[in-house]
Amino acid sequence: MIELTLLGTVSGIPSKDRNHPAIALEYYGENKDTILLDCGEGTQKQLMLAGISFMKIDKIFITHWHADHFAGLIPLLATMNLEKRTKELKIYGPDAERFVSSIMDMGYFGSRFPVTAINVPYEGEAITKIDDSEEYEIFSIPVLHTIPAVAFCFQEKPRWNIDLEKIKNTGLKRGAWMKKLKKDGAAEVQGKKIKIEDVATSKPGLKVVYTGDTKPCDNVVKISKDADVLIHDATFLEADEAKGKAHGDAKQAGKIAERADVKQLILTNISRRYKDASEIEKEAKKAFKNVKVAYDLMKVKVKN
Repeated sequence: MIELTLLGTVSGIPSKDRNHPAIALEYYGENKDTILLDCGEGTQKQLMLAGISFMKIDKIFITHWHADHFAGLIPLLATMNLEKRTKELKIYGPDAERFVSSIMDMGYFGSRFPVTAINVPYEGEAITKIDDSEEYEIFSIPVLHTIPAVAFCFQEKPRWNIDLEKIKNTGLKRGAWMKKLKKDGAAEVQGKKIKIEDVATSKPGLKVVYTGDTKPCDNVVKISKDADVLIHDATFLEADEAKGKAHGDAKQAGKIAERADVKQLILTNISRRYKDASEIEKEAKKAFKNVKVAYDLMKVKVKN
């Protein structure tokens, strides 16, 4: 299961009701992992309000280096330091090494824990695997904004269900070797090499995509194909308002979701000018029906 918490949902300038962009993604697999997508001003306070420990975050993914999407890193890193963190923190993003280095050199700031910056490609049309864990992978793809920017995709690895009848037919007994089979895709038992596809069936893992700031583009469709959840920029309400700007509008986001055949669309990065979220939802539903407009501290559970 995945639980998403939309910590901040505004575009550019915060309002009384909306904070700068950040999303906590909590993955409940064999182990629980917490990752952060963007880290706008006030993110650590929003994490506290959401009941999520920032000390559990080991990976942060920054879509682009506009201040509303990363300025929360500075106080968050300082607080982790004051709380005596020792575990490594990885920060991914376009040209991350340059920007993270600048942040770490800012003021009289010394870190007790290692901070590793990982550059993410921001040109072209290729989907790039940027992180590989035992149970999931993270991918990125360039998007269209005023500066280098990317979208991120969290992809759970396929889940294998072992057929005990098939195990029985091999003449083998159940045992610890089955865990190795699930992990490695093959195992040698009593001189027999067993491949997982011979004794199990797979189902696709959960998939969540976050675009950050972007105009609608084919790259977003490509990385979002068949996603369980697409979290898309919907800064504006109508196409005319978005014209000439490097952001999407609600209806355009709906069209992207329709083209990518996603299950659910969540609209975020909402301009402070819009007080009534129902108008944004209505506009998106002209193109795609299963839509929610994000609000601060909204939680969304994603299950297979």
